[in-house]
Amino acid sequence: MAEVLPPRAGSPARRLARTSATTPSQARARGRPRAHAGKLKDVLARCPELDTAAGHVRDFGEILSDRLGATLPTWIDGVDASQLPGLTGFALHLLRDLDAVTAGLTLDWSSGSIEGAVNRIKKIKRQLYGRAGFDLLRKMILLQ
Repeated sequence: MAEVLPPRAGSPARRLARTSATTPSQARARGRPRAHAGKLKDVLARCPELDTAAGHVRDFGEILSDRLGATLPTWIDGVDASQLPGLTGFALHLLRDLDAVTAGLTLDWSSGSIEGAVNRIKKIKRQLYGRAGFDLLRKMILLQ
């Protein structure tokens, strides 16, 4: 069986993904706002499913960036109605713990610093695996 490779860096699939994920403000910052808008409009006009998916992704990006967690159930209903397999699965998985997801998209506090500390400790533990005991691990964590 042939191995499936990811698209090459300059391939049309990669360019399309980059164009659809770039916001207009990012395109302006790179000095190509008209080229970005033109390419994206051409691609979205050819594929209505992709146009619908891009709209849902854009709306979710606004929910994330503007902390509009209260609008999440409406977004999930819209995605579910569109029946796009990848997005529908993602949206329905958000329903499993909707209260926690809504709180995460609404509240100002974050556990990012704690997650960073945990990842740092895991990295140190991996580096010392098989070399020393708990005492050295403890010293390394406290010294860094």
